[in-house]
Amino acid sequence: MTKLQKIKQTAEYIRKLSINENSGHDWWHIYRTWQLAKQIGKAEKADMFVAEMAVLLHDLGDYKLEPNHKDRTAEKVKKWLDKMDVFGSDKEKILHIVTHMSYNKNVLKTQELSLEGKIAQDADRLDAIGAMGIARCFIYTGANGAVMYDPGMKPRSFKSSEDYQQRHSIGVQHFYEKLLLLKDLMNTKTAKKIALRRHKFMEQYLKQFFAEWVGKC
Repeated sequence: MTKLQKIKQTAEYIRKLSINENSGHDWWHIYRTWQLAKQIGKAEKADMFVAEMAVLLHDLGDYKLEPNHKDRTAEKVKKWLDKMDVFGSDKEKILHIVTHMSYNKNVLKTQELSLEGKIAQDADRLDAIGAMGIARCFIYTGANGAVMYDPGMKPRSFKSSEDYQQRHSIGVQHFYEKLLLLKDLMNTKTAKKIALRRHKFMEQYLKQFFAEWVGKC
């Protein structure tokens, strides 16, 4: 099986697995992140097999999607890579990316990532901001039974990965806890340019949101 065939088979596996996921981490999130990674990776001259496989697999076994909220990323990704006969350095690189790229793994300390890891991380973070990020934020809010906005709830700063995972303020507060911070956390020049546009859109949205919240327009 060629590397291209392995990417295509992985994409189909993830599509079938996540097509009906309802928290904003569905197949279309993976698909958009995949397309962003290809765009960024081409500009940054990355190893696209490693970058694409990491992006396609980055939510597999994630604690947010597991019934008991236990992270099974390493276990599930390793099993799939073995099935796809991905061994050696490619396997090690992909496993390192998917187990170190998520936001909650970088709460206390920025994890060291390869160029391909930085691209995968940038692509994932780009899909968390802008118009799509706004939509996904509120889908995740509803899926977790949280309120859209609570004027009395202040945004939090997180002291650990566990602290972040157990957060309850998801709606508008989440913009200030995470989404508005992502622009300055991008790794690559390509992602930084895209992030700036999406960040400005979120700022404009919040301005309109708060005006409408108090019935001013």
